[in-house]
Amino acid sequence: MSGPVMIRRRGDLGRAAIWLGLLAGGLVMVAPLWLAFATSLKQGAEVFSLSLWPEAPTLANYARILGDGRFPLWFLNSLVVSIATTLSVLFFDSLVGYTLCKYRFRGRGLVFVLILSTMMVPTEMLVIPWYVMARSFGWVDSYWGIMFPGMMTGFGTFLMRQFFATVPDDLLDAARIDGLSEFRIWWQVAMPLVRPAQAALAIFTFLGNWSAFLWPLIVSSDRSRYTLPVGLAFFSGENNTEWQLVMAGACLATVPTLLLFLFFQRQIIRGIALTGLKG
Repeated sequence: MSGPVMIRRRGDLGRAAIWLGLLAGGLVMVAPLWLAFATSLKQGAEVFSLSLWPEAPTLANYARILGDGRFPLWFLNSLVVSIATTLSVLFFDSLVGYTLCKYRFRGRGLVFVLILSTMMVPTEMLVIPWYVMARSFGWVDSYWGIMFPGMMTGFGTFLMRQFFATVPDDLLDAARIDGLSEFRIWWQVAMPLVRPAQAALAIFTFLGNWSAFLWPLIVSSDRSRYTLPVGLAFFSGENNTEWQLVMAGACLATVPTLLLFLFFQRQIIRGIALTGLKG
């Protein structure tokens, strides 16, 4: 058998092995989600079976959990917190990243290092100072109390700074010659050029706040202020024999994140790809 044929066959086998590995990894990741969805359609003792599909699927569990007045309230709380925090991160992290990238001032490097150092501190070490601050300002059991630790992030500042480094300084100088203020230069000239980074940062921030559990649990004692992850945890404790309801709530909780990814997947993938190229 000739050499080129052997090389071609080895290449085909290599690609087949890669695809099989990807398929196996995809099945491992999708299986728990599928089981959760299948469980949400089950009733009675069938909930504890590992069947891939219920014998008599029903939407009654979804009707019951949506009819419970607490679930829509928890859903709304998570939506408000996630959207508000995402908008805050996009604004402040972009502004700080732009300042650290495009302005020369004494101590700029030190400020950037200090911001990056916040990424090295575990969240568990910060919850006590956060709680003391929230109690001092009267933010316990409020949206502000849940949101304020994540309204500006070191990761977002780093990401936006790296992207703003690709914006030509000559373009900004031309805008200054045209009479634009520094704020308008940032908002109207620089920001439109880093939209892939904004899309990636937006979905990372939204997902992080949507699924956050520890801090909302600590700062909220009023059940009307629970976010969805905290509410579902207590809901499962109250209904420990009705896991089908918990799975129905968990499936509904994934809807906003799926919609967010479907609408912005091109910008997200492009942003993640370009992030690895920034020096």
